[in-house]
Amino acid sequence: MRLSRYFLPILRETPKEAEIVSHRLMLRAGMIRQEAAGIYALLPLGLRVVNKINAIIREEQNRAGAIELLMPTVQSADLWRESGRYDDYGKEMLRIKDRQEREMLYGPTNEEMITEIFRAYVRSYKDLPLNLYHIQWKFRDEIRPRFGLMRGREFLMKDAYSFDLDQAGAQHSYNKMFVAYLRTFARLGLTAIPMVADTGPIGGNLSHEFIILASTGESEVFCHRDYLSMAPPSAGTDFDDKAGLQAVVDQWTSLYAATEEKHDKAAFDALPADKQVSARGIEVGHIFYFGTKYSTPMKALVAGPDGSLIPVHGGSYGIGPTRVAGAAIEASHDEAGIIWPEAIAPFKVGLINLKPGDSAVDAACGDLYLQLGAKGIDVLLDDTDERPGGKFAKMDLIGLPWQIIVGPKSLAEGKVEVKNRRTGERQLLTPSDALVLVG
Repeated sequence: MRLSRYFLPILRETPKEAEIVSHRLMLRAGMIRQEAAGIYALLPLGLRVVNKINAIIREEQNRAGAIELLMPTVQSADLWRESGRYDDYGKEMLRIKDRQEREMLYGPTNEEMITEIFRAYVRSYKDLPLNLYHIQWKFRDEIRPRFGLMRGREFLMKDAYSFDLDQAGAQHSYNKMFVAYLRTFARLGLTAIPMVADTGPIGGNLSHEFIILASTGESEVFCHRDYLSMAPPSAGTDFDDKAGLQAVVDQWTSLYAATEEKHDKAAFDALPADKQVSARGIEVGHIFYFGTKYSTPMKALVAGPDGSLIPVHGGSYGIGPTRVAGAAIEASHDEAGIIWPEAIAPFKVGLINLKPGDSAVDAACGDLYLQLGAKGIDVLLDDTDERPGGKFAKMDLIGLPWQIIVGPKSLAEGKVEVKNRRTGERQLLTPSDALVLVG
């Protein structure tokens, strides 16, 4: 992509309403624009990040056996009355009526709708287990939306829903998502720790939040330090191996890790002092097992092996892609701007032309641009007439992992400069060596 043809509305001043780093940097880097309180448009740079997050989430959900569909954002209030949650959910639910005075709502979550879809088609235990997921917008009317995409009213959510004949099967489905989440966050470049958590309005008696540590986290969390260096499950994990999968979950739940609501001070204090981590944390994923909480009142029944009708056991599993984008910035930035993990960077390489109009520099940039593209590397070529200082500041702000800087002085020596955004290391290399390094 050539910057001269791209839409990247950089802000030079930090907006006053932005309270935390990710909100400030997303606005300044032209990733988002606020359209109403807690409601943001994803601008092209922000959308590229979210799309890359979604792609990794999809790959790991599919690997774990989940099947994608897409449910609508507007739901019937009658479904929520069936489950008993319509009046219990609170003012966070946006309740609306259509022109026929039918009561509707903008979905804050989809347990009721997916249960209705399930009961319409699934009749026998032979069709289980089943896990259905989608990536869809949600709306929760937060009393005080703040922090940009970290706590907005409208947000993108990957929510999956499992259905099993009994608790043992549901535990295996829960374990699949537990392990899939470990792999997902590791691939996103985040160190996410599974912590025992409160189930909240979703219900049930088993729940884990996946937390990344950041000084701007909204709640205090407590964990064993060894979690910070544990290796995620491999790509070769067999999700049908119940014993093997349980062993992975047992390993990742064997050490102390809890949110503030579930914190056991005595158990935490019993840890060696050098293993105690007390920090602020950001929730990037949450999984639940809730048994028959929805299937019983909504009559989502299947015929068991003996022919009797049995309410299915359920679970739900959420990741907020828009929230993940903000959390990644909170976890990785410096005074100059964002430092993206390579996997979710909007572009992998920022190619900077220091002297547009110089035939040699233009030719070198054009050649590098084509070769990077041929290697499947996303590249943003700054071919604008802006001064070099502004170009450097812009590339640092948007946080692309690599910068290749092409100017007449270094090019006269047959070299270009390559900068690693994370480490700040700079090298003078031949163009071919630069391609190898960033590739």
